[in-house]
Amino acid sequence: MNRATHLFVGEQLGGYGFPAGHPLSVDRQGAFVDAARARGLIERALVVEAPQGTRAQIERFHHADYIDEVIEASRRGEGYLDGGDTPAFPGCYEAAAQVVGAALDGARRVMAGEARRSFQPVGGLHHARRGAAAGFCVFNDLGVLIETLRSEYGIRRIAYIDIDVHHGDGVFYEYEDDAELIVADIHQDGRFLYPGTGHAHETGRGAAEGTKLNLPLRPGADDAQFFRAWEEAERFLDAHAPEFFILQCGADGLAGDPLADLRLSATAHAQVTHRALALAERHARGRLMAFGGGGYSLENLSVAWCAVLEALIEA
Repeated sequence: MNRATHLFVGEQLGGYGFPAGHPLSVDRQGAFVDAARARGLIERALVVEAPQGTRAQIERFHHADYIDEVIEASRRGEGYLDGGDTPAFPGCYEAAAQVVGAALDGARRVMAGEARRSFQPVGGLHHARRGAAAGFCVFNDLGVLIETLRSEYGIRRIAYIDIDVHHGDGVFYEYEDDAELIVADIHQDGRFLYPGTGHAHETGRGAAEGTKLNLPLRPGADDAQFFRAWEEAERFLDAHAPEFFILQCGADGLAGDPLADLRLSATAHAQVTHRALALAERHARGRLMAFGGGGYSLENLSVAWCAVLEALIEA
């Protein structure tokens, strides 16, 4: 049996979520795992329980004083880590560090040839900035991953693909002037949705001009409009020939998500995963890591993430 896809799920990872009534709840991983098991997908991947990320690893991206704030808020177990979207809870530091640990263990496995690809459904926390939480994201596991791929493995030209309905501002702006991070981000137009960013004219800054592609979609956009945007993104990525691929495949663009207004189906997630894998085979020796990102309907995220996992397994 092909176990080339390593799937990061487990009790500790499932603890990343917020108190009752918050859109990002602790039952998201369980809903996905139940759906994947029902479809016979779990046994076709290698299931991994990740180690917790260390403070030194987290500091590759985040400022030390911000990490201190998270540790104190985690001990206190109340209040907010930002202006009101991201509440502290007892153990929030450890839960967020677990998400970072999953990203870095996935990178280790892919770079060592133990895995061809990985999937971290509880991950892809793309709003957190180096010095601040934002948008339900405590630590930016993607930023820590990018820094680690460079410092530990010598990977420079990295593709970051983001199809979450919200613009990946915590990655985009922290690397806006980095010419070696190639960004293709398809999202709902920021004029109509948090975080209000990711406009088409934002293509990178300074030496990085032209290395970033924002493709905003109007509210109500469906698969047909999404795939037109993806064709442009695919040509863009192909032209830059990255050495490693990161796919943030948030499920909140599916029709019926309570926080957004696109009308995609899980076909979008399946096809983007297949096409991203083909790009990775062409340019990056197949090296690709996928992250679950957002999604606030348990049914939608289960369907979308199962589509991603199935595409990864079948590659």
